[in-house]
Amino acid sequence: MDFAPLLARKTDRFRELEAEISSPNLYDDPRKARETLREHTRLKELIAGWALLQKSRTELAENLELAKGDEAEMAEMAAAEIPALEKRITETETAVQYALLPPDPNEDRDAIVEIRAGTGGDEAALFAADLYRMYTRFTETHGFKIEPLESSSGALGGMKEVIFKVTGDQVFRTLRYESGVHRVQRVPATETQGRIHTSAATVAVLPEAEEVDLVLKPEEIRIEVCRAGGPGGQGVNTTDSAVQVMHIPTGTIVRCQDGRSQQKNKEKALTILRSRLLEVKQREEHEKYAAHRKSQIGSGDRSEKIRTYNYPQNRVTDHRVNVTLYNLDRFMEGDIAEIIAALQTADMAERLAEASLAG
Repeated sequence: MDFAPLLARKTDRFRELEAEISSPNLYDDPRKARETLREHTRLKELIAGWALLQKSRTELAENLELAKGDEAEMAEMAAAEIPALEKRITETETAVQYALLPPDPNEDRDAIVEIRAGTGGDEAALFAADLYRMYTRFTETHGFKIEPLESSSGALGGMKEVIFKVTGDQVFRTLRYESGVHRVQRVPATETQGRIHTSAATVAVLPEAEEVDLVLKPEEIRIEVCRAGGPGGQGVNTTDSAVQVMHIPTGTIVRCQDGRSQQKNKEKALTILRSRLLEVKQREEHEKYAAHRKSQIGSGDRSEKIRTYNYPQNRVTDHRVNVTLYNLDRFMEGDIAEIIAALQTADMAERLAEASLAG
């Protein structure tokens, strides 16, 4: 793909932003200022990346030529640098391609992740717990942090529901493709005949909403305090710390009881509610303006079956990009980067094509 037209437009836009950020009135609108500075940083990195890419390509061409030369020592030195140059070019090309995409205001945000047991009863709840553990391991190895927000246990020790916040660099960009139905095929621990059962869990990845994104008016919110429920004997039973928040216009209800503090539970509930309402708003806008998209990659459609985990075959298949890996044991330990990269690449190609057509 010829990136020259896109780069020309991005360079023109960068010059406009340079003028905007030098204006003394930049911070009159804090939200607009933040968006302007974020876009300026992205474009500055894009232009620097493109310069590095051009320089690396020139160096590679020179080294390839020198490697064919008659001077043995020089040819050997040039040949030794070629692999590193090729790797740098590949990595820089990917970064430049991503920076060329139309800006997505959610990419740099933290994420609220909700996992719920679906069809399959107790086995589905156990699988939901396995998914939570998988994402926990993945976040640990990628420098992200998890903050549990709410959970409810299944009868056999699994999880009917678990909601948690993931913070770090470009969290939503990384995890956004996990939204959808995850299907598992395995022999449950309670199965005496050795039969394979199929169960499912749903995952929703929401960009964390900021207060400026969606204002919750006091008259539109009903907050109720009640006694937290839980297994007998736990301290959670001794205080009226559970908080239920209802958004009256939409009927959306969020309940948090994991924390001992009523105020903390209220803050967590409002965080979840705000992110859910923002997701609905953005999904409606996406459907309105991007109905022509054929692919569902990155759409966050919760009803779509996106992945199958087959334990007998040690296989995991992502149905959106037709990628199958035979390392399910490692995958469930958080080694999911390969499929995430495949999804990002496919989504990037589609969005680049759209950007090129739009221009």
